[in-house]
Order: sequence, then C-alpha cells, then structure tokens
Amino acid sequence: MDTAIRGATVVDGTGAPPYRADVALAAGRIAEIRRDPKAPRLTGRRVLDADGLTLTPGFIDMHAHSDLALLRDPDHSAKVAQGVTLEVIGQDGLSYAPVDDRTLPQVRRAIAGWNGDTTTDGEPAAGAVDFTWRTVAGYLARLDAGPTGDGLPVNAAYLVPHGTVRMLAVGWDDRPATPAELDRMRALVADGLREGAVGMSSGLTYTPGMYAPDAELTELCRVVAAHGGYHCPHHRSYGAGALDAYAEMIAVARASGCALHLAHATLNFGVNAGRAADLLALLDTALADGIDLTLDTYPYTPGCTALAALLPSAAHEGGPDALLARLRSDTEAARIRHTLETTGSDGCHGVPVDWDTIEVSGVAHPDDPALATHVGRTVAAVAHDRGEEPFAVARRLLLADRLGTTILQHVGHEENVRAIMRHRAHTGGSDGILHGAKPHPRAYGTFPRYLGPYVRDTGTLTLPECVAHLTGRPAARLRLPDRGLVREGHRADLVLLDADTVADGATFAAPRTPPTGIHHVLLDGRLTLHHGHRTDALPGRVLRRA
Repeated sequence: MDTAIRGATVVDGTGAPPYRADVALAAGRIAEIRRDPKAPRLTGRRVLDADGLTLTPGFIDMHAHSDLALLRDPDHSAKVAQGVTLEVIGQDGLSYAPVDDRTLPQVRRAIAGWNGDTTTDGEPAAGAVDFTWRTVAGYLARLDAGPTGDGLPVNAAYLVPHGTVRMLAVGWDDRPATPAELDRMRALVADGLREGAVGMSSGLTYTPGMYAPDAELTELCRVVAAHGGYHCPHHRSYGAGALDAYAEMIAVARASGCALHLAHATLNFGVNAGRAADLLALLDTALADGIDLTLDTYPYTPGCTALAALLPSAAHEGGPDALLARLRSDTEAARIRHTLETTGSDGCHGVPVDWDTIEVSGVAHPDDPALATHVGRTVAAVAHDRGEEPFAVARRLLLADRLGTTILQHVGHEENVRAIMRHRAHTGGSDGILHGAKPHPRAYGTFPRYLGPYVRDTGTLTLPECVAHLTGRPAARLRLPDRGLVREGHRADLVLLDADTVADGATFAAPRTPPTGIHHVLLDGRLTLHHGHRTDALPGRVLRRA
C-alpha cells in the first residue's frame, strides 16, 4: 500500500453514521477499508495517524470562479486548505471558451472584476495566462497542464457558458437569436459537451445572457440533455422576482428534459426575508413531478459580484465600450441612475439599490490610490465623506476602473440561508471570487464554515448530513461513479480533519485567513495538504463528461 490511514472516524459521504476504521490507499484509489478492531493494522509506505480525526471524501465546490486562478497559481491554498479536491468552473454564463479573436477580449473585459484581467487602460492584461485556446477542448487541455505544465492543485470540471456562446453567435444585441444564430449556438454547446464539459451555465442577470428568452434556453437545454449534462442557471432574479425566476428555470427543465442545478440558490433583499419555505415548497413540487433538480449555496448572507452588474441590461447593450460611453454621457447616466435607484434595475434583481449595502471589495487597478481608497467601504460612506451623491461615486469608480470593480452586497437573511442548506437537494458551492483586495471570505472559508458554525456550533446539519451535501451528492450530480465517497475502489480524494476544531478563519475584515482543523488533504492518493501545510503536489486534472 502507498498510504495507510489508521484509526480514523470515517464519515463516508452517504449520510450514514460514522464508523472507525483503517483505510489503505494504492495507485490513487481506496484499496481497503478495515473496520474490524481485532484485525491487524493496515500498513503502507506512508502511515497517517488519524486517531481523533475524521476522514471524509474530498469536498466538491459546485460553484467556483477559479477559471484563471487555476492557470496562474500552482499553490491555490484558498481551496486546498479547505479540503476542496474538485471545482466546477465556467459559471454564471461567462467564461473563456468557446471564443474567437473578436470575443476573447470582450469576455476578458466583461469578467475582469471576477478574475482581475485588465490593464490600466481597460485592455486585457498580459501575464501568466497565454490565452492560446479558442475551443472548449483547447481550454480544458490548457487546464490539464496547469500553471507550470505539471498539473493542477485540484481537479476541475467545466460548464459551457451560455453568455459566451451568445457573444459568438449573436453579439451583445438585446434581441432573440435568428434561426441561423440559434443553430450556431446549438452546435457550439454540443461541441463543448463532446469536448468534455459537464453541462451548461447561464447568467440571466448578466449581459449578454440576460437577453435570451426562455425559448432559446429551452432549445439549448435540449442539447445539454441529449449529451447527459445539466443546466446551471444564475436565474433572472434573487430579489423582487426571485420565486418567479426559480419557477421559470424549473419550467425550462420540464420543457427540455434537462437536469437542473440552481446556482447559489438563495433569497435576498428585504422582500424575501423569511420566504425560504416558499422556495422549498416549489422545489419539493418539482422533485415530486420528476424534475432532476439540485442546488448549491454558500453559508453566508452577503453576495458578491461586479459593480457594473447592478446596472440595467439596456445600459450594457453593445458591450463594455458601449456601457462606458453611456456612463460618460450625463443624459444616459441620468437614465441609468433613475432605473437603478427608483424603479429597480434587472441587474439589481428588480430592487432599487441601497448604497449602504454596496461595499467595494476590489478594484482592477489597486496601485491607483484614487481607486484603492474605496476598498472596504460602502458607496454610501464614500459619498457621505465626499459630500457627493452615491451614484456619482459609483459612476466615477466604474469609469476610472474600466468596469473592473467588485462589490459585496449585504442583502441576505440568515434564516433563509439555514433553511435552504437543510434541503435534500442541497450541495455546497463557494461562489468564491479570489480577486480583489478584500474578497468575500467565502472564497477561503465556505467548507470549514459549514463544518464548524453550521454543524458543530448550531446543529443546523449533522456531520454526516453535511459531508454528504459537500461530497457524495455533488459527485452524483456530476455523474462521477468513483468519487465523492469513502468506498473501496473509489478515487482517494480524501480529507482528514478535527471535527472538534474545524472552523473558517476568513472574515470580512481578514478574508484570506486560512481555516483551522483541516490536517491532511489527498487528491488521487497524493498529499496536497500535509499537517496543515500545502505540499508541492499537482495531481489535479480536468474531469471530463463521461
């Protein structure tokens, strides 16, 4: 045996009660689980003493934004230190494949706030990522190599991003696709799935994806279903129209026959306080009707996005340059402000923006003092200190930072967070944006936060339930037959943690603080975290759709 783990309390990812066992690993797989306390101890070339520790499957981050981080940072401790062994990227309808020479710079600029990928003049930045690919197959091959050519710190799975596909076929116009354009989108989605993507994401409060009618989504989801994938929508509202937006995505799933995974499925803003029961009843009805449905959440109340995403979709039509031109125009800016502050923009989920809840978490150009001073402060606070209107602060920031500003949006409700995470279709996803001076702590703390505050401290979930939400259930959604469980023959993606001390260290004041209580992480049997310290192992690869 390569490794023997002795005396662990095994929580196997099925939801079953824990048991004590020795576990032996060989050739990247779980070779033997020995539960008989009277049997001889398992041995191996390496022995990990797990007395007092809990052994779980590796955690699966069902909603990650590491699309460029995996190509830049071989350490990637933000996720490895949490026990994450697999991330699902290509989220919210926007990522870096498939593209062409026209759309690659557009998508890079559109999601620079997520990934930090522009220069001071707003053009795509040079650096560690070469962007030589154009297809999904090319991007996945580039991911396989990792930052150094030796592999990845975690495994990755990819969703074909609908908004990026629409950019290629339709552009940035707010209109339905023509029959020829829809045919091209069908072909692009099918190509991506054949090349290894596990499904399709859509971002229906982000342009250009929000311009798609339901009929377009249904047609593309039929393609996804035919290839055995799933649809992962960031639906049209998490605010005033949230329940209708959830029902809309369920209707698309019903019409297309496509499996549905609801991204960061929560209910935010004052209009939704205490309404989790309404959402859960909607989900239960869909499940009873035979809809193949799962969802993910992060265990925090604030959200995180780009500041530009709050603006009305009409302001984005034509792409980033057109949006910047509208912001420069006093007349156009006044229209944007009215929609944003009075009627409620579709980008802000139909709710008039409350600038006291909008905290700047990062800027694309932190070396510019005029921009960096905004970080960690709300737009309202900056406006008060400067004697300005909040919209004037936001407008100036968007123009100076070339749309690259990220924000925290403090609009969530703890009772909704707890109720939704208990649901039988729930999985864990960090939605973690790693870019910015003060990113959301969920990027560094989601999984230990589930295990500490929500299992040990409040009893919101039992430990076996929670581990199943973070491992076995997402592996089933991804149709991974040999991951997500502690079971003989399965891949040795494993975490050894102290259930009495595991906790998130990341806070809003110090968002990059590592967690505590996670001792060892193994990926395909190789230690990526050893006694709490990152090793130099890079055993990760892209897990392609089977």
